[in-house]
Amino acid sequence: MTAEYILALDYGEKRVGVAIAHTIARMPRPLTTLDNGHTLLDDVRKLVDQERAGIVLVGLPRGMDGGYTAQTRAAEAFAKRLQAELSVPVQLSDETLTSVDAESRLAGRKHTKADIDALAATVILERYLTEQSIGEARADV
Repeated sequence: MTAEYILALDYGEKRVGVAIAHTIARMPRPLTTLDNGHTLLDDVRKLVDQERAGIVLVGLPRGMDGGYTAQTRAAEAFAKRLQAELSVPVQLSDETLTSVDAESRLAGRKHTKADIDALAATVILERYLTEQSIGEARADV
């Protein structure tokens, strides 16, 4: 089985937004929202297998000053638990203001908090792919 996709997770206390992008096409899109409950690790594992993900990104929230918060530590702990459960790499990725970005994209349209979470995961993935593209362009110089 070839790993063809990247999953991004917007980890939250109640819900986890999920986005996906193909490693070649690099066009992220919201996939789903998972409940942050006792089946979360199994639910993510199933998505990784089902979607043939080769990497999982977990959004790392920070305070407005760039410092660590309780939510930062919770996301890091989740990423560590997830890495212990998965056979693919788990990476942390900055998620500064992704929910604000997602809400602004949905402004004027009917949406739920789950919609915002899934779109925030998409923003995390967009930023990651942009950083990867910039890194690849620099390596070509």
